[in-house]
Amino acid sequence: MVEFSPEVIETIIRASALLGAGFAMIAGIGPGIGQGYAAGKAVESVARDPEARGNIITTMLLGQAVAESTGIYSLVIAIVLIFTI
Repeated sequence: MVEFSPEVIETIIRASALLGAGFAMIAGIGPGIGQGYAAGKAVESVARDPEARGNIITTMLLGQAVAESTGIYSLVIAIVLIFTI
């Protein structure tokens, strides 16, 4: 069995935490794409039915707020991984 010194173990743990933080930030791509798609579809809907503008925008903003929560969660996880280990 190979025994590592405490410094090597600490370095491996730190590198793993930073790698995990990087992977967590990949989750920020999904909400960006989804919100752009939702905004585009909302613009198309307003163009088809201008009288429903208020309802469409309200629904779009609510959906985007929910979608953004996943990006915020991934940011919090990345910050925790970077600064606590």
